[in-house]
Amino acid sequence: MPATTPSRPPTTTRAARKRATPAAATSSSKVASTKLSAAAGIERGLDTRSATQPEAAGAVEPQVDTSFLEGLLGYNARRAALTVFDLFLRRMAPYDLRQVDFSVLTVIAHNPGVTSRQICATLDILPPNLVGMVKDLSRRGLIERRPHPTDRRAQGLHLSAAGRKLQQAAQATAAELEREAGKRLSDDELATLNQLLRRVYRP
Repeated sequence: MPATTPSRPPTTTRAARKRATPAAATSSSKVASTKLSAAAGIERGLDTRSATQPEAAGAVEPQVDTSFLEGLLGYNARRAALTVFDLFLRRMAPYDLRQVDFSVLTVIAHNPGVTSRQICATLDILPPNLVGMVKDLSRRGLIERRPHPTDRRAQGLHLSAAGRKLQQAAQATAAELEREAGKRLSDDELATLNQLLRRVYRP
């Protein structure tokens, strides 16, 4: 009988091994990358769960405790002022007036011939700042300077015809937005609030 040659497993060629290596390496690399990303997320305190994972049904964020702040005069005054200021900006936009501009025009309207020094003291404005405002309002043709009747060194400030028209319209708008801002208060409550606030800043 002829000698029987023992069978050997098929030989894998070097080219076949090279073709198989990239796929296996890529799979291993993805697994390693995923593990590293998860580990890095845990180390940084990040939630590595799927972004599409639904949160617990009915979860409610805890209410922020501001009880101490709400007991502070400054905090409440600031929050109230921001509410009014937001309305002011939107309603006064057609007149191109800032709050301080409106205040200066209103003081002049109700006190014809008032001096710059008096306005600074009344509205707590620094003199250099008022100088720039007066120049700007004069350039817009809203106010006029006239000789003071009793003080030759001073000039009285008056509204021009255009200034009176603009100030009257802006004053009506200001009264309207004040009513809107204080709509949760009765007339008596609003009057009391303003009276108490004046006691805070007036000497």
